[in-house]
Amino acid sequence: MLDLLTPEDLAQRLGMSVAALSQWRYRGVGPKFIKAGKTIRYRVSDVESWMDAQTRQQSGSAVGA
Repeated sequence: MLDLLTPEDLAQRLGMSVAALSQWRYRGVGPKFIKAGKTIRYRVSDVESWMDAQTRQQSGSAVGA
């Protein structure tokens, strides 16, 4: 069985609102999600992969500066 999170579950884990997750889905900037009809679910593995991709060594946007 897949380990799935609801938007409410994920919002709580990330310390953000469900509305912010909705905006992320709309803009395509958050973790991958599954949509079946009106139901939204997040695979824990997709959330973990997305979080790994957000990990940074330093702040700032300058590359090679």
